[in-house]
Amino acid sequence: MQRGYSRSISGLYRFLRKQKMMAVKPANPKYVPKPYEQMLFPGQRIQIDVKFVPSICLVNQAQGQSFFQYTAIDEYSRWRFVEAFEEHNTYSSAVFLDHLMKVFPMPIQCVQTDNGSEFTKRFTGTKREENLTLFEERLRQYGIKHKKIRPFTPRHNGKVERSHRKDNERFYATHTLYSFEDFAAQLKVYNRRGYNNFPMRPLGWKTPNEVLRDYLRSV
Repeated sequence: MQRGYSRSISGLYRFLRKQKMMAVKPANPKYVPKPYEQMLFPGQRIQIDVKFVPSICLVNQAQGQSFFQYTAIDEYSRWRFVEAFEEHNTYSSAVFLDHLMKVFPMPIQCVQTDNGSEFTKRFTGTKREENLTLFEERLRQYGIKHKKIRPFTPRHNGKVERSHRKDNERFYATHTLYSFEDFAAQLKVYNRRGYNNFPMRPLGWKTPNEVLRDYLRSV
């Protein structure tokens, strides 16, 4: 316009489109998910994550406090171990791992987590080997590989994330928690009765306990 152009901007765009002179924006690449890696035996890979307990469930002594649910799911059998904690940090993660090792009946080869500071210093510290969290150090002591999912892709930890959504529907939406001790006791009973004994379609309508038990009998 400073050089004397007098037509409207919309008229200019119509002319450019007619002459096929408009810039072509390349299409966004289509997301192609990687093929799912089928596990061959229990303990080949276990997903671990932390869930913040909804505050609406907390009453009496528990009101105003913060509770956390640590969850581990074996990708082969969907067998699950949960534990209640009052803090979520690398110490709690290491303690949870110790307890998991005691109750899981098979050796664990790999543990998969997100990049939270309760698990790793991947994005908060240097990459030196000696800069491990207590959780990572404990994994190394057990000889367990630590697989960290890609940042901002919780779907890569899909089994444990899905189980947390089910917990909201089946447990937290229907239970009232009066104290930390009450929360820990109720969570333990719920997991034993309502999850590991719940038939699942991916398991051929077997329960996680049945799949794990059948495998142990076959070896």
